Amino acid sequence: MISLRNIEKFYQQGPDRFYVLRRINLEIKEGDFIAVMGPSGAGKSTLLHVLGMHDTSWTGEYQLFDHSIHRMDRKQRMEVYKKYFGFVFQSYHLLDDLTVAENLDVPLSYRNIKKTERQAIVADTLDRFQMVGKKDLFPSQLSGGQQQLVGVARAIIANPKVILADEPTGNLHSSQGIEIMEMFKKLNEAGATIVMVTHSETNASYAHKIVRIVDGWIEGDPRG
Repeated sequence: MISLRNIEKFYQQGPDRFYVLRRINLEIKEGDFIAVMGPSGAGKSTLLHVLGMHDTSWTGEYQLFDHSIHRMDRKQRMEVYKKYFGFVFQSYHLLDDLTVAENLDVPLSYRNIKKTERQAIVADTLDRFQMVGKKDLFPSQLSGGQQQLVGVARAIIANPKVILADEPTGNLHSSQGIEIMEMFKKLNEAGATIVMVTHSETNASYAHKIVRIVDGWIEGDPRG
């Protein structure tokens, strides 16, 4: 499904290169649930943003199904992203000038879904996340935890094939965190592929596989 080959990302400072990711080789199969773990600054979130095509300044090869992502321009990558991915951002990334309901409608608007059907899906999702009373509020009127819930709901509302999640329970109460992880578990059992960055061993226990990153390297890879 997803194949990364020799993915590297670095920042140039004068004559020096500072690497964030080094020779990343990773195979993600359809239906996988992968937890990406490692110390702060190790490159975990960067890897997630490479997978989600938000970060385009890297080298190497990225294959998604029959799409050679490394050969695509930004516009082509965004079309592929909209088709396959849902993303839970660590810093929410909600659209400030849209209400909760309107934020949830955005991923659906990328797909060929009638407006009435989209409205029904948004209503069902608001009910599922117990946010019906918040549907007309703007992100600035929500707490951090509420924004996190909207972010998770937005990522899964269109039933994406791949869910990328960066610390998805970081701002939630423990009971809410468990609910989100149980939801991820059900989505995965229904066929969604999930790649999740987490510091939580509890969250990682839901995954089938743990990928550990240290100083930009996947732990266990030979370092020539």
